[in-house]
Amino acid sequence: MVLSAGDHGWKTHEPEDLMLPDSVQAYIDSEIAANTTDYSDLRAVFLNGTLKRSPEVSHTDALIEISSHILRGVGVRVDEVRTVDHVIPPGVDPDMRERGWPADDFPAIYRELIDPAHIVVLATPIWLGDQSSMTRLMIERLYGWSSQLNAATQWSYYGKTGGVLITGNEDGGKHCAAQMLYALSHIGFTIPPQADAYWTGEAGPGPSYRDLDNQGARNHWTTRNTVFATWNLLHTARRLVDGGGVPAYGNRTSNWDLSDSDHPNPEYRA
Repeated sequence: MVLSAGDHGWKTHEPEDLMLPDSVQAYIDSEIAANTTDYSDLRAVFLNGTLKRSPEVSHTDALIEISSHILRGVGVRVDEVRTVDHVIPPGVDPDMRERGWPADDFPAIYRELIDPAHIVVLATPIWLGDQSSMTRLMIERLYGWSSQLNAATQWSYYGKTGGVLITGNEDGGKHCAAQMLYALSHIGFTIPPQADAYWTGEAGPGPSYRDLDNQGARNHWTTRNTVFATWNLLHTARRLVDGGGVPAYGNRTSNWDLSDSDHPNPEYRA
């Protein structure tokens, strides 16, 4: 499901055509069909940091759809949020209404989509060589919930798998991936091998992913890395779920008393 803010909660949009070359589409679908692992109990959520409000066409959506197609194909429930469609104030507290903001949609997004997800993917366009403001906002808001605890009294993202997808028409793919993957790892996500993919076109300003008759969809390198990243997310999430998450030895917050610290940063809370 692709989710945006409506008058009464979430709205659902149909998945898009991948617009890949026929041979590439056939290969991806053959791997989905040949899969023998059950992933039907897993959930994934894509946090799309596009600056374009729905229903405007998003280049980032087009790359997300390749990964989403694989996940849905093996039975994973997939949700996508265009964060720009929602009222999400800046801050690192779980609910910014407690800091005086009149509205905050992020607590509902966290509880309904992020907390139950096994796979969380940050997706961003590139602006001036860096991630979008909406993606940075998501990292800050995810960080604000990192002090919550899971059932094993570990930080809340322990046992979840994280990855990134990036689109742009200038430099910055690896720079953005490095920042975003570090942020996810630091707050508790498990990062699989090769958990990122990006499209930036030729050096310097040029066509975006959908431009010039969907040029990005014809780039086999970007598609391959997106496919590899998606399967690596699946494999890692499957092993984490089957193994009961990250072993809870030496990392339980309940065994580490920081009661003498009054630091407001969530990382320092006991």
